Amino acid sequence: MTRNVSAGASALAVAARRLGRAQDGREAGVTEAALTEVMAELAALEDPKARAVNERHGDDHGVNLGRLRALAKRLKTQQELACRLWATDDTAARLLALLICRPKAFEHDELDGMVREARSPKVHDWLVNYVVKKNPHAEELRLAWSADPDPVAASAGWALTTERVAKKPEGLDLPGLLDVIEAEMKGAPDRLQWAMNHCLAQIGIEHAEHRARAIAIGQHLEVLKDYPTSPGCTSPFAPVWITEMVRRREK
Repeated sequence: MTRNVSAGASALAVAARRLGRAQDGREAGVTEAALTEVMAELAALEDPKARAVNERHGDDHGVNLGRLRALAKRLKTQQELACRLWATDDTAARLLALLICRPKAFEHDELDGMVREARSPKVHDWLVNYVVKKNPHAEELRLAWSADPDPVAASAGWALTTERVAKKPEGLDLPGLLDVIEAEMKGAPDRLQWAMNHCLAQIGIEHAEHRARAIAIGQHLEVLKDYPTSPGCTSPFAPVWITEMVRRREK
């Protein structure tokens, strides 16, 4: 069930009201003024060179992320402003929203709608890592998203599974996860493939009893084998990634 922008904005407005952040017209007016001011600041931060770099990674904004974080640090946590920034459907504004929101304030359906709207890779990544992982509904969403036919939602589910593989593997069927990865990763859409590959690498890194199989799956599928990697960086090709991280830990 994909939600449009207006539905997502409405859900976020409900969340803000539930928190008591927009209880009267005066406060809502102040927030509207704040939104206008912040959007003007984001526009002033627009840099054509930054946009060119970001667009190469699929992100349609031209704001340097360091400057964006500095702005978020100055604004501090403001849930109602975050809701309004998200509702603009502007990528830079949504990234800022994710930095100043209250992650635990969102309900299950609100986060579901936001993930389905998060088509920019960076917005998707920050939403999952900075908000969903800190929300009490994270496990419910992980289970729902992992089997979702929408690859954007499914990739969020796999990202949450990767987090559990590393930090709370109890109850996970690791051999079963490897079965799914072996059967489906090769033909998965790019974002979902990347998330499944990360899970594969994490299983191999964190769980020695499954390491040989994880490496063998990576070698067989050859996903991201030829991915361009900068000097000094570790390749995302799972066999190389696993081997290098294990080597570092065993030093």
